[in-house]
Amino acid sequence: MRTRSACLPAVLLAAAVVAAGCSSVGRPDSPALYDLGPLRTQTATPALPALPAISVAEIGVPNWLDRPTMFYRLNYANEQQPRPYAQARWTMPPAQLLQQHLKARIAQAGGAVLSTSDGAMNVPVLRIEADDFTQSFSAPGQSTGQVGLRASVFKGRTLVAQRTFNREATAPSPDANGGARALAGASDAAIVDMIRWLGSLDLK
Repeated sequence: MRTRSACLPAVLLAAAVVAAGCSSVGRPDSPALYDLGPLRTQTATPALPALPAISVAEIGVPNWLDRPTMFYRLNYANEQQPRPYAQARWTMPPAQLLQQHLKARIAQAGGAVLSTSDGAMNVPVLRIEADDFTQSFSAPGQSTGQVGLRASVFKGRTLVAQRTFNREATAPSPDANGGARALAGASDAAIVDMIRWLGSLDLK
């Protein structure tokens, strides 16, 4: 007597084997997660100014950056196309990472940080737009982390000052890990520049 499987056409038997093999394949590895790393001490640079109380609004970003996806650009191929890493993610959207790092830096310098929801009267408000937060490849194997921030300080409805901060840092490796390190360095440098600028303004 032939077994039931022996009665199946060869094509169906092959399909069954393939299906069995697919079901045994494990799920792909989870994406690697990155943030901006621990707050670095400013031992090699002059101390940052201690800011008077300032409210920090939520940082604005373009729609395509409003997610934890890590993006890179191949400038030598098509610099107008941001490409996502398949197996790497930020722990939270870049705007939240930048805001968290900015507040920590201000506090580290002895300044006072409030959120706009605190509703404090007569406290200047810092509003930031992040125009860039990507790893850019100038050639295969060569990339930098590029951060662009536009900061505006308001007292009530009056614009006190506005300035753009652009920083970049060389990636130590041509991959997501190198890009994360480069963007962490560029972000911190831009934030340090911003705090020094804020220290030069009359915020009282």
